[in-house]
Formats: sequence, C-alpha cells, structure tokens
Amino acid sequence: MRIRDITRLSWDQVKRRKVVTALCAAGISIGCAAIVVALSVGESAQTYIEQEMNSFFKMDEITVTENGGVSSPGSQETADEQSLERGKLTDQKLEIIRNIPHVKAAAPFQQLNSFQMQTVDNRNSYIEIIGTDLNLLPEFDKPLMQGAPSDLQGTVILSYGATLGLVDEAARQSVLEQMQKNPYDSKLTDQYNKLNQTPSSLYQRQVQFRNLQEPEKTTVSSPFRVAGILKKASGVSEESASYDKKAYISLDTAQMLMQELYPGQSQLAQANVYNSILVKVDDQAYTEQVEKQIQKLTLSTQTNLQQKERIAQQFSIIKGVALGGGVFILIIASISIVVAMTMSTYQRRRQIGIMKVLGANLGQIRNMFIVEAALLGFLGGLLGVLFSYWIVWGINGIINAVAPEQEQVIIFIPLTTIPIGMLFAIMTGVLSGIYPAISASRTDALTAIRRD
Repeated sequence: MRIRDITRLSWDQVKRRKVVTALCAAGISIGCAAIVVALSVGESAQTYIEQEMNSFFKMDEITVTENGGVSSPGSQETADEQSLERGKLTDQKLEIIRNIPHVKAAAPFQQLNSFQMQTVDNRNSYIEIIGTDLNLLPEFDKPLMQGAPSDLQGTVILSYGATLGLVDEAARQSVLEQMQKNPYDSKLTDQYNKLNQTPSSLYQRQVQFRNLQEPEKTTVSSPFRVAGILKKASGVSEESASYDKKAYISLDTAQMLMQELYPGQSQLAQANVYNSILVKVDDQAYTEQVEKQIQKLTLSTQTNLQQKERIAQQFSIIKGVALGGGVFILIIASISIVVAMTMSTYQRRRQIGIMKVLGANLGQIRNMFIVEAALLGFLGGLLGVLFSYWIVWGINGIINAVAPEQEQVIIFIPLTTIPIGMLFAIMTGVLSGIYPAISASRTDALTAIRRD
C-alpha cells in the first residue's frame, strides 16, 4: 500500500470511531494547551517585566562620562595631561556618537547642584537642575504634558514631580513639629504626605532658584519662565512622583544661572566639554554594540543590561518548569491513547487478518496504526491551540477586570510556541501508537479470521 492509502484508511478509522477519537484528542489537547499557555505566560511575563524594568532602569540608554584613566607615552606629568585631554567628553565626540548606527539620540546632561525653587507667592521645594538640550527630552522618554521646549534663555521645563509639594513653608514646619511631638499619629503622617503630593499650576509661571550650599546668603536667581511640564511616567504613583523633582534648562541658561548664584566662579565645565552624555539606542538589542563603539572613543560608559541578563536566566528556569508540567500532562494523555489503540487492535482483528491475507505486510499494518495515532495527536494539537487562545483570552479578561488601568494586554501567545505545542502533541500520538501498532502487526491472520 502507498502512503496515501495508509493515510486514507487511518483517517477513515479516526472518523468512524468518534468516541475514542474525541477522548484521545481531548487528553492530548489538554496537554498541548498546558504547554502553549505555560510557555506563553512565561514569555509574556518576561516581556512585560523587561518593559517595566526598561521604563525604570532604561536598558536602552547609555550613560557616557569622561575617561581620566587613559594611558599615554611620555613623562608622567605629560602623560597625565594627555590622558585627561584624550578622555574628555567634547562636542566633537558628541557628534561622532550621534552618527553611530542605531543611536536614536544623544544629548549632554550636565548635573548641577540641588537648589531651592520658590514661586512668586513664596511657596518652595527642593529641586535638582539639569542642563541639556531641551528639544531632545521627548527622545529620552520625557514627553511634555504642557507647553513645548523653548530655545529662549531663562526658560525651564519641570518634571511632573516638581509641581507637587509646593506649599507654604510655615504650614510644612507646623506639621513637622506636630509629628515630632506625636510620631505615632497616622493622621499627621497622612496630612504631611498630602502636603507633599499637592499639585500646583506652574505652567507659564515664574520661579526662582536659591543656592542651598550657602544658606547664609540670600542670593536668588533671576525669574525663570516655566515653558513646559513633563508627563508623569506610566505606572508611577503620586507618592513616587513627588520624590522626582527635576528642572531641565538649556546649557546657556545653566551657565547664566551658575554665574548668578556663584559669581566669580565657573561651576560648569569649559565650553564644549561635558561631564556626562546620555545616549538613546533605537532598540535595546543594540545597546551593547553601541556601547563598544563609544568605548573606542576613550570614554567611560555605563548601562543596566545586567538586569536583563538576570531576568532571562530566571525566566529560563520558569519556562523549563512550565514545559515539564505540560509534558507530564501529555504523558498522562498518552496512556489513554495506548489503551484506546490497544482496544482498537483487539476489535479490528478481523480487518487486520483480511489485510494480511490480501498481501499487506507487517510494516504497512504498523504504519497504519502509527499514522492513525499521529492523526489523533494532530487533531488534539489543533484543539489544544484553540483552547490555549480561549484560556489566554480568559486570563487577560481577569487581569483587565482586576486592574482596569492596565492599557495593554499582558499575556500573549508567541508564534513560536504554537509549533512547539503541535510537535509535542503529534510526537505524543506517534509514541503512544507504537505499542498498539506492533501488537497489531503480530496478529495471526488465519486465527483472527477463524475466531471472528
């Protein structure tokens, strides 16, 4: 018999024995669905956690700083001067970095001192000021909620947290004094936290900055206009945002501010030389590649890629355990196939005897049973994939009901898991059909016909 004839006979048996087919396919489908869902949950959880970690740890960003440890030939004094010069983070190197493949954006981020920010109505809070290219803020996952970047000197863009907690200093001190007297009073703690999370409308308002390192001096900066407010990062609570108080100003404005608050001193580096640059990569898969290119410029780099490697290692173990659970279920399902196929062999002795009399050899009979078992595995695999989509749909429904603020579907089925589930289902059917196939091929033809 040809393969096509064997397949047709096997398919006829599968269709005729509906109850056995349904039971075997149901068992395999449960195991297949368990494998697909388990792998999908592991992959989805890893992807989701990587996305969340990337939003906090910025694994697609590279912090570049100057390198003062570059060795060069010559005398010790000359070597030190040359190494410092070679390791500086200059405007020329910034342009080279921007032209490296897969670099989405690169901008200097000059970390200034912490200052006290006060409004025209004498409300104040502490804030960190950073000098950078304001037009590139959206490229570094800092979209604006209000306003737009301005090239005018004397403008500032505030983080969302910088607009929280701007209250009258007397009111704050009053609450702090009461907390010191009654440290276990939860109402006072809630009142203090509420003060720190009270929002203020600062867009297009004026603010001033005061030097905190010299409290005896009353020098304050000239008024700065708030040209924009950044959006609050997704998934960040009001309490967490209240601790992230930053003000972004242009490098020219930063130089002007430092001259006002530190007259006679140059608190910033020399022109066209930066203390740090932040590089945004278009895909975190290229972060390591870009980092190596930057290091060739005799610069120091820092990333958070080790966090991703740790996650991958942890989830590889979870995926292995999940896969083992699905395989165990398939093993249980294979027992039902062996029993069903063995019973089918007994019930079909007359058919097997007639096939042998008509010239069918042992291999053809074995192949017919194995193909039949493979078809059962294939049907169970298809049903399992369908079940897995229903299960994932139900899981996502529960997640959306429990956490309605979640914008994206967390659990998804990667395309690579479907062929894995189908392969396990078919292999389970084939392996389960080997013993019944051998048993069928050993049936004596004359004895089987005589008995029936």
